[in-house]
Amino acid sequence: MVHLLIVYHSRTGGSRQMAEAACDAARDEAETLLKRAEDTGPEDLLAADGYLFCAPENLAALSGPMKDFFDRCYYPVLGQLNGRPYAQMVCAGSDGENAARQCARIAQGWRLKPVQAPLIICTHAQTPEAILAEKVIPEAELQTCRELGQALAAGLAMGAF
Repeated sequence: MVHLLIVYHSRTGGSRQMAEAACDAARDEAETLLKRAEDTGPEDLLAADGYLFCAPENLAALSGPMKDFFDRCYYPVLGQLNGRPYAQMVCAGSDGENAARQCARIAQGWRLKPVQAPLIICTHAQTPEAILAEKVIPEAELQTCRELGQALAAGLAMGAF
């Protein structure tokens, strides 16, 4: 059976909800492991056949713990993940594009293969209070996350990627 690794970071709950939704659906198609970025290491990346990265955008960049995950794991697995598929999800307050670009650039360095455009869910949090508040991702957007997780896992299982 193929193995999908979902790595996420979440400070206010939005990215966690997105990752959990994707994971729940992916488990119907592939062996799926959901791990916080802080708890994920090179051995987890090496054991997986494909990846889903999910993080919030903070100050127009990937969140610090997600970036730390990439920093800690980048060189230990460099040259060993070539061609493996990945997708990404970003929970953003306004746009999310820069965080998605950062993740894609790191994945390109690992020679991962993107299987779809980044899924960016915008919470429209613009005030300090809204930005720091716990997030509740609407069901329709969680369904989109489920569809991404299921499609990624099914594609892995069928050998489509």
